[in-house]
Amino acid sequence: MTAQNAMSNSSTDDLIKKQKQYLWPCVAPYYGKPLVLERGEGMHVWDADGNRYLDCFGGVLTVSVGHARPEVVDAISRQAAALSHTSTLYVSRPQVDLAEKIAQITPGSLGKSFFTNSGTEADETAMVLARIYTGNSEIIALRHAYHGRSILAMAATGHAPWKHAPSAVPGIVHAHAPYCYRCPFNLKPDSCALECARDVEELIQTSTSGKVAAFIAEPILGVGGFITPPKEYFKVVTDIVRRYGGIFICDEVQTGWGRTGDHMCGIEHWEVEPEVMTFAKGMANGAPVGCTTAIPEIADKFPSLTFSTFGGNPVTCAASLATIRVIEENDLPANARVVGDYLRARLEELKEKYPVIGDVRGMGLMQAIECVKDRETKEPDPQSVLRVFEETRKRGVLIGKGGLYGNVIRLGPPLVAARSDIDELATALDGAFAALA
Repeated sequence: MTAQNAMSNSSTDDLIKKQKQYLWPCVAPYYGKPLVLERGEGMHVWDADGNRYLDCFGGVLTVSVGHARPEVVDAISRQAAALSHTSTLYVSRPQVDLAEKIAQITPGSLGKSFFTNSGTEADETAMVLARIYTGNSEIIALRHAYHGRSILAMAATGHAPWKHAPSAVPGIVHAHAPYCYRCPFNLKPDSCALECARDVEELIQTSTSGKVAAFIAEPILGVGGFITPPKEYFKVVTDIVRRYGGIFICDEVQTGWGRTGDHMCGIEHWEVEPEVMTFAKGMANGAPVGCTTAIPEIADKFPSLTFSTFGGNPVTCAASLATIRVIEENDLPANARVVGDYLRARLEELKEKYPVIGDVRGMGLMQAIECVKDRETKEPDPQSVLRVFEETRKRGVLIGKGGLYGNVIRLGPPLVAARSDIDELATALDGAFAALA
């Protein structure tokens, strides 16, 4: 080992030690020995020891147009040099321009936006807005869903591991998730009658006052393990919810901005128009942003007195505008479909090869592998996921995980991914699964 490498390793170990000493234990990094990342470019990141990795999780589906994308970096630099903060007490061009752009490219009549700092805040704002607009208080969420870390967002989340302290908020009820691989009604695809969707009506009749404020759902359940609903699912559920006085809040925090392929918004695949939609993550390619957009009739019902100090920050808005421009000018939603289809095909090949892979699912560049101990019993196998994690890291590839049982590998590379990147990812996964034997 050279003196330089020894110094680098010492620095890495020191940072990991300080991480444990000065940060809360809930700030828990991946891997047995955490990675210390120092820089990124395009599809790749480098650690403090100079090792390069193909990033196939994109900061949890956040680095949408690649690390250090020049157009986004330039937009951030120019705006920071001109005006870095105003608050919403003043009008700023980046915020207005971004709101106008969102109105232009989102489906249906969504036309007015409120900016915050994260997906949690965006979802919380949406649920408050729904209660104000409808005059009803009860909200339907999905089991296996994730909506953030505030008290209300945790209450709407359908994962016990993500709920902390007393997170039970009155008025939140959870419907069955459209988890086809683990159908709550024990049906098969050829016998599915969308029972999970139709059951929402009985849920309203038996577990609420009979009047609801909203149904909040992700088009594809992200933290839940990229659970992908059947084609007609949202049409059935939204029809039921609207008949009982509620609106549809579409949580596009992970699915938005071309991630699912062809469309800017994931819900467009299901041909349903939400009354309210939320964004974060990939909207600004890593800059902290949250957005709640709604049809004007609903947005205008929010009381005049509310505030988000950093919401609509001009630097973040400039980053968002630059990110959206890159997505549009390079037709990255189309690339997500084409390259995503290729990724799906490579994953299906791995499924044929390795019995530990029980299911492959997702859309575009949002694909998942569910690991099981036995395909017949579908018993979850989280330990295999952890081992695959370490093996793919050895091969220079970074991946994500999720699912209620911790047994789902989540793949969400930046939208600029090429077939050659997918080949590298698939080769690393192949080697990792082979190593399990």
